[in-house]
Amino acid sequence: MVPQPIPEDLRRFLLTSIASVPHLEALLLLRNSAHQDWTVKKVAERLYIGDKLAATVLADLSRAGMTVTLRHEGSEPVFRYQPATAALGQVIDALADLYARRLVDVTHLIHSKLERKAQQFADAFTWRKEP
Repeated sequence: MVPQPIPEDLRRFLLTSIASVPHLEALLLLRNSAHQDWTVKKVAERLYIGDKLAATVLADLSRAGMTVTLRHEGSEPVFRYQPATAALGQVIDALADLYARRLVDVTHLIHSKLERKAQQFADAFTWRKEP
């Protein structure tokens, strides 16, 4: 049985709003424990990524309105899942369901986007002969 294509709304969201697989996994981690506060270190440990990458990912998700950054007095920032709108929350819920069922397809789509960007960057430095 051939799997159905990824729905267009989720495909568009993945291509425009999810920068990498760690971004998606961090988003879904926070979503799955929506009432828990997450530090950079806790996210890094759970996703097996470095603290610096975890900090970047969490800041990106916060800027995109998918999480909020909370500051506890005298401590490092913590993050919590809190989509800016109900519609965004619904898209993320649908994405979580899709990722649970079609992990490989979703990660391939994200990686293909990154490969295209890398190729475009490399092409910018290709020497071309003048006519």
